[in-house]
Amino acid sequence: MPESKIHFDRVCLEYPKNGNKSGLRFARTPRPNGQSTLVLENIDLEIETGEFVSIIGHSGCGKSSLLKIVAGFVRPTGGSIWIDGRPVEGPRADHMFVFQEGALFPWLTILKNVSLALNSARDQADRIKMARQYLELVSLEAYEDYYPHMLSGGMRQRAELARALAARPDVLLVDEPFSGLDYLTRLQMREEILYLHMMLEKTTILFVTHDIDEALQLSDRVVIMSGPPGRLQSCRPICVAHPRQLSSSVLDEMRSDIYHQLGVHAAL
Repeated sequence: MPESKIHFDRVCLEYPKNGNKSGLRFARTPRPNGQSTLVLENIDLEIETGEFVSIIGHSGCGKSSLLKIVAGFVRPTGGSIWIDGRPVEGPRADHMFVFQEGALFPWLTILKNVSLALNSARDQADRIKMARQYLELVSLEAYEDYYPHMLSGGMRQRAELARALAARPDVLLVDEPFSGLDYLTRLQMREEILYLHMMLEKTTILFVTHDIDEALQLSDRVVIMSGPPGRLQSCRPICVAHPRQLSSSVLDEMRSDIYHQLGVHAAL
């Protein structure tokens, strides 16, 4: 029985060629050669409770697919994944997913979006009070009556985080949430994520990003994937205390090494 928080055991994923790539509940039957595309191949990985792990790699290497398998949205076609010693068989209420494209309900105010995550509070007044507390955590308390389309991209992402955190998730899965934001807003969102993780130290975070500096500044460990098909290339622990200065010699050396592993040389 696996003892780590999240245990990947030779996880593989195939998508049928010219088929639906949403990946929802594919059967575990390997397809004849040429009829499928191998997305992930033999992923073995252990993640501990409360760990912040960033996953980086080139586009198409299966980072987001790996996250969806953890969430239970997609069933692997080979191998298995375990959380708390139990196989993942579908989505769970204590596992929250923050999508790259956003998933706020456009017909609800920001306050009502966040309050949806507070089903444990039976009384409506309690839900609203708690939702306001989470909006305050991400500095959106003045915008509780706004609808998503009335907010900037960075504000919508902060509202997404408030809703995810309101559920007090055991596992938080974050898929490139800042990719559409301007540089300064991205820096602000890094600070938000780091602060919130310090508050919820038992929450395990898997964070997909293309931004190496982002991974170095936030993570306890960086997982580097190659592919396609997606394979685990290396894992790099980051033994530098927060807050981290990216100009430090340790992180600068790690950055150069990761770029080289990803095949980037001329830009350094």
